[in-house]
This record gives sequence, C-alpha cells and structure tokens, in this order.
Amino acid sequence: MTGGSDISLLLDQLSHCCSRPRYAFMLLTLIADVARPDGSAGPLVLEGDALVPLRDWLCDALTPMGHRDPRRMALVDRVRDELRKTGRLSGDNVADEALVQDEVRTRVRASGKTNLSRAASELVKAGLLKRHYQGYRVDHLNRGAQRQAVYTLTGRARALVGAPPPQQRAAATRPRQGDLFAS
Repeated sequence: MTGGSDISLLLDQLSHCCSRPRYAFMLLTLIADVARPDGSAGPLVLEGDALVPLRDWLCDALTPMGHRDPRRMALVDRVRDELRKTGRLSGDNVADEALVQDEVRTRVRASGKTNLSRAASELVKAGLLKRHYQGYRVDHLNRGAQRQAVYTLTGRARALVGAPPPQQRAAATRPRQGDLFAS
C-alpha cells in the first residue's frame, strides 16, 4: 500500500502482522484512550473511584465484544450448573445471577489476559507497542514480583494518541519559570 492516512497505514500493517487484526486494533485504540501524551498507559487505570491494573481494565473493556458468542453463552450455563452442583446457589434469583455473572467475569478475564498477551506480543514484534513492567522495587522487562504491565504506543500506533486539548497546548508553549526566552 502506498500513501494513505496514518490510520489506514496502521490498519494495513496490522492486517499483515497480526493473527487477529481487528482485536489488535481495538486493543491499540483502548490503550490510546488511557495513554498519557507520551503514548504510555499503565500500570494502573482510574475507573470510577478505583485504580485497576491496566491488563484487567483492557480485558474488562474488551469483554462485551463476546457476550453473544455461543461459547460465552455455554460458559454461563456451565458455570450455573457447577454452582448448582456445589450448592453455592441460594435460590434467590437475583443473588444467584450475580454470583454466576461474577464467576463468568473471573473466567473470561483469565482467558482474556491470555488473548491480550498474545496480541500484545504480536504488536511488540511489529514495532507498534513497547511493553515493560512497573511496580514493587524496580521496573523490569519481565513480569513478576508484584509488577504490572505498562504499554507504550510506538511507530504508526502513535497516530491513535490524540492531540492534547487546546488548553494543554497553550500551557506547553508558555515559558516556565526559570526558562530563558527571547522577547
């Protein structure tokens, strides 16, 4: 492909380097939504009043995409049967449905993290994403020791990070105290 907008070039690149290009594009778009101006997001995302690990937030944000999937519907039925067999259902329909949905959410999040990691690895190989882990004691390229993922958009994926609002641009152009400038 020659020419085209930054987004169309990004989509073309995703179609060649990712096994699931639509999923990868959604992932990049969600990261861009919570990214700082430098293109980095994480390790935590503010959701309401709580701070949520970035990977959990991404999994939860992508979860609604599969709510009509027959496998998801089968999972709900399987979880309901398992809870019934173990005697964890109380007979209160509202409470039981909440328990079923919590368990389904936990299982979907676990499998979602696998999908997310696979897509992130493809994006890292394609030069569209950098990944490192931040947290307890030291930042590191490898996870573990209570470290959480930080993703940084790179290459063509930077086109997804919007320009800062006009107030921020104006503030960035004003000299700061201690800066020398010609008048």
